Amino acid sequence: MSARRVPPSWRMPEGVDPPLWEYLHTPRLAAEEDAYFAGHPLFDADARALDQRFTSPGRLVDLGCGAGRHAVRFASRGFDVVAVDMSRTMLEIARGKAEQAGGALLAVQANLCDLGCFPDSEFDYALSMFSTLGMIRGREPRRRALREAFRVLRPGGRIALHAHNLWLNLRDPQGRKWLLGQLRRWITRRGEIGDRRMTYRGIPGMEVHLYRWAELNRDLKSAGFVIDEVVPLDEVTAQPISNPRWLPSLRAGGWFVFAHRPG
Repeated sequence: MSARRVPPSWRMPEGVDPPLWEYLHTPRLAAEEDAYFAGHPLFDADARALDQRFTSPGRLVDLGCGAGRHAVRFASRGFDVVAVDMSRTMLEIARGKAEQAGGALLAVQANLCDLGCFPDSEFDYALSMFSTLGMIRGREPRRRALREAFRVLRPGGRIALHAHNLWLNLRDPQGRKWLLGQLRRWITRRGEIGDRRMTYRGIPGMEVHLYRWAELNRDLKSAGFVIDEVVPLDEVTAQPISNPRWLPSLRAGGWFVFAHRPG
C-alpha cells in the first residue's frame, strides 16, 4: 500500500499514527537502513550485549526486526528465528539477507500490540531493540505490546529491550525547552509525558516515546516480567555509563534491559 494512502483514524492499526504509517510504508527507508546506520555506536553496543547474554541457541522472536540486523545474526548462530515487523519491505530485506548469509528465518508481518498469530509460550528469547517500544504510539498500546511479548515467551524465557531516557534532554537547550513543555503538560494533565516529535529520515511529525526509568520499570513489571539486569548507557558512545550507581536515572541516555518470564 502507498505511503500516501493513509487510512482514517478509525482504521489505523493500534499503536500507529499517520507519520508512523508513512514510515512503515516507505520502501526507501528499508533499502537505505544499513547504509544510514552504518557505524552507529548503539548498533555495535547492542549486538555485543545480546551476544554476551543470549548464548545458547533456542527459538527467538525479533519484535520490530527492521532490516534484520539482529535476526540475521542470530539465525547464522543457529537460533530458530522469527522476525516480526509491520513493514513488508523491511521483512523482505531481512529474509533476503538471511538467505545470502546461508541461514533462514521466518518473516511475519504483524502488529506488536497483537501477536495472536503466535501461541502462548512459543519462544525462548525475545528482542525489542533500538527503541522499538518507544515507536508505538500511546501508553496502553505500549503496555499491550509488553504483555504480548510476555505471553509468547515460555516460562523462563528472556527478553532484551532498549529504550531512550527522557532526561537525556537536559543536556541541550532545545531539549530543556521541550522538557519545560512536558512539565506544563504534566501540570495541566494535557496528554502523555515523554512523546518527542521530530522529522526522522525525511518524515515530519514522527514521535518516539522517551521513558522515565520509573515508568519503564513499572510497565515491565505490570506485564509480568522480572527484571534481571539494567545497563544504563552513555548518550553518545552507547557504552555503560561510569559510576552507574550515581543518579543513573538522570545521567543515562537510555538503557538495555534484560528480563525474564517467571515460571
